[in-house]
Order: sequence, then C-alpha cells, then structure tokens
Amino acid sequence: MGEAESDGPESGGDSAHQNTMTAERARAEALRGHRLLRAGPVADAYACLLLASAQLGEDDPEVARDARVGAAAAAWAAGDREGYLAALDPSALPSPGGGAAVRSDWQDYCAGMRGVMVGEFRSAGPLLRPLIAKFSEGQEAGGLFRAGTIALLLGDLHEARQSLGRALAAARLNDSSSLIPGVLEYLAYAELRQGRHLQARAHALEGLDAARQSGQPNVAAHLSAILALTASIAHDLPTVHAHVRAALEIAHPHSLLHTITLVEWAEARAYLGCGKPEQAAAKLAHLVRPGPGRGHFGLWILAVPCFIEASVLAGHDPQAVDMLEAYEGWAAMGADPQAPALSARCHALLAPSDRSEDLYRTALAHHDAVFGPFEHARTHLSYGMWLRRRRRPLEAREQLREALVRFERCGADTWVRQTRSELRAAGEAVTVGQSGPLALLTPQQLRIARLVAEGATNREVASQLSVSIRTVDYHLRNVFAHLGVRSRVGLARLLTGGGTPGGQESPESPTHP
Repeated sequence: MGEAESDGPESGGDSAHQNTMTAERARAEALRGHRLLRAGPVADAYACLLLASAQLGEDDPEVARDARVGAAAAAWAAGDREGYLAALDPSALPSPGGGAAVRSDWQDYCAGMRGVMVGEFRSAGPLLRPLIAKFSEGQEAGGLFRAGTIALLLGDLHEARQSLGRALAAARLNDSSSLIPGVLEYLAYAELRQGRHLQARAHALEGLDAARQSGQPNVAAHLSAILALTASIAHDLPTVHAHVRAALEIAHPHSLLHTITLVEWAEARAYLGCGKPEQAAAKLAHLVRPGPGRGHFGLWILAVPCFIEASVLAGHDPQAVDMLEAYEGWAAMGADPQAPALSARCHALLAPSDRSEDLYRTALAHHDAVFGPFEHARTHLSYGMWLRRRRRPLEAREQLREALVRFERCGADTWVRQTRSELRAAGEAVTVGQSGPLALLTPQQLRIARLVAEGATNREVASQLSVSIRTVDYHLRNVFAHLGVRSRVGLARLLTGGGTPGGQESPESPTHP
C-alpha cells in the first residue's frame, strides 16, 4: 500500500506531462489539417482535423471546435456527405467550454448546418440566422467570413455578399493574407449564384492570384472552376477548357469533388450557349442522374435546369421529368431565391403546348421578384424560341429583344450571339452590338424604336408594352432626337442597316398614331 501511495504523485506528474504533450501534438495536427485543407488531399485534412479535435476535447475547446469546422469543410470539398454530418455532430464535444452561451451557439451551429445538408431549411434558418447577426456584429474578418458562408448555404445571397465583402475589407485592413483567397473564393461564388458574372470574374481573378502567391492550390482550383463558369457565358470554348484544365490539375489528385462538379457544369453550359445541346446533355447526364458518378451532393441539383433544357433541345430525355421532380422538391426548401422561376421554366419546356405559355409567364413573374439577370434573360430567350417555333414571330421578337438587352447587360456574350441568331430567324435584322447613336438609347427607347421601325403605330406599341400612348410619344421624340432622324421611315432604315443618322428624309411626325 505504501509503495503504491508513494508512486501516486510521480505518476500524476507523468500523466499531466503526458496530457500536455498530447495537447501540443493535437494542436500541431490541427494546424497540419488546416494546411492540407488549403493545399493537399482533403481526405487527409479531414482525418487530421477530426483526430486533433477528439484529442483536444476540453483541454482547448476553441481549437477543437475550429478543427471540427475545418473537418466539415474538408468533407464538403470531397463531396463526403456522411463525413460532413459526422464532423458537425454536437455530441462529439459534450462540454466544449466557453460558457453556456458558447455551448448554445456551437450546438445551434452544428444542428443548423446539419439541417441544411439534409434539406431541413425551415428548421435550420431559425438556428443559424441569429448566428449570422452575432458573427457580423464586429469587424473581425473570421467572424464576418463565417457569417457570409452561413448566409450562402441558406440561400440569402444578398447577406452573403454583404458579410463576405466586409470580411474582405477587414482581412485587407489587418493584413490577413492567408484568409483573403478563401474570402474571395466564397464572395465570387455568391456573386456567381446571384448572376453577377462580371463581378464574380473580377473577384475570382484577384483570388486566384492571391491563392497562388500564398500557396493555397485547393482554393486556386475552386477559383479556376468559378472562372470556367463565368467564361461559359462570355467566352469561347477554348477559354472555358483552359480554366477547366487548370482546375482539374489540382482537383483530381486532391479529390476536390465540389470543384470537379463545377467545371463539368461549366463545360456543359458553354456547349448549351454555343448551340450544342447534345454535347451539353451528355456532359450533364452523369452529373445529375442517380448513381456513383453523380456530382457533389450539395451542388448537382443546381445543374438540373441546364440538363432539362439541353435534353429538351436535344430531343427530350425521358429522365428529365424525374430530374424536375427532384429539383422542384429542392426549390420548395427555399435554398435559392431564383429556384421557383427556374422550376417554372423547366415545367414550360416539358409541358404540352397548351400549358407552356402560362408556365413561361409564371416563370417571368417569379424572375421579376428577385435579382438574377442571367437566368431572367435565359427565360426570355427560351420563351422567345418557343414562340418562334409556333410561328408567332412578332411575340417571339419581343421576348428575344428583352433577352438580348439583359444578356448584354451581364456580359453574356455567348448567349448574346445565340439570341441574335434567334432574332434573325424570327425575321428581325439584327445589328451587331449597340454602338454610336444606338448606344445612347435606354432599353425602353430601343424597344419602342424597334417596334416603330417594324411598322407598329404608337397605339400598337403602347398596347404591346403595356404603357400609355403618351409615354410612347415621349420616348419616341427622344429617340428621334438621339438618332438624328426625322421620320419613321428614316428610323426603320437606320435600325435595319439601310440608313445613317442625320440623313435627309421627308418629315413625318414621330407621334403618328
């Protein structure tokens, strides 16, 4: 007994020393895991971070929690849904320390993020929105970054852009160079989701340069995927393929399934924009259909509208209906403000002709309620194509002109070319770009000028655009002044390429009824 008692203090000292050494090694392992998350195989990062969190436990609850969040990020990058849910299991840290408020926030965060992953947005929102507000209260870049990522997953794209923009400013102010590439990655993705492709491209280019300089190839790969998606609406196929190759050079060896999913979607969308629906449908089929080849568990659903459109244009894939049911269920969760419009557009593409028109109008009404210029333009284009194929050229041209203006505004040059081609097929002589005096016209003035050039009276224009005759008269006078023409005949010649501004025509009142 006495020997055992005398060994006690020494044994206790050894145990304390051992615990200290274990904690130090666990912190080192956590740092290694975070480095791998940015620059190595993400499965290795997941294992490191989860092990470090388990070893630290209550010894360093803050680092343990950060390691769990990092492990969830690694599982997301790898497309490992079960690993993601396991990383954010709140019972894995039964007593995380930091007081009751911190414990409650951690539990809400875990439950909310897990809820998002299983599609329970209505229960996840009340848990996560207070955390967005709490993380956004200060000026600390890390907190703002986390607020932005939560908002992005909830589909609150405006809040995501606001928080991530503030996080970027705070990171720059505090010279947090290691954080800047990741913030730019998420900011560019939020802008991409909202249809702000030009801004997404600018931030992705900046982030790509920062990621390369700071040795974060995984972040660089994802930014290259975002650039591929922005290029898919604005540039030729070789440009898209160049970004895809840059992304896959890292994504394949590091198992970045989220990046691989995005670049495959980008290539398919580029094919669709270039008028190659067969290639687009083939590219997307394995990405969205059930099976081992399906894309990332949290991203494949976003590509379904592209798949349905490509399938219909290529000859209608019977599985498109099943895919639409899946998308409709996801849209009902409220994860994407544009999803109701895209769902209605997909229904219009698949519905019998006697129902399609009402569905297109429903889709456009949904678009009017949310910001999303690129998808809004795509719905006008799809509706215009549908009208043209039913020999309704006047109505088709109205939709196609609207699509053209919207595509031009968001820099979607690939889709601008397709829309001009559809306009020519609908009987309109299309000028290439709006330069010179035409560039001075507002979109409404341009619409009115085109209708008048086609021979419509002011009353007919007013009826078609749902405005008053006085409004048409006002805009038309300004059109004549901007273009330097004096008659409706002169306007028609100018817009069809048969005249020049300031030419001599016989006077005719622009307010001719």
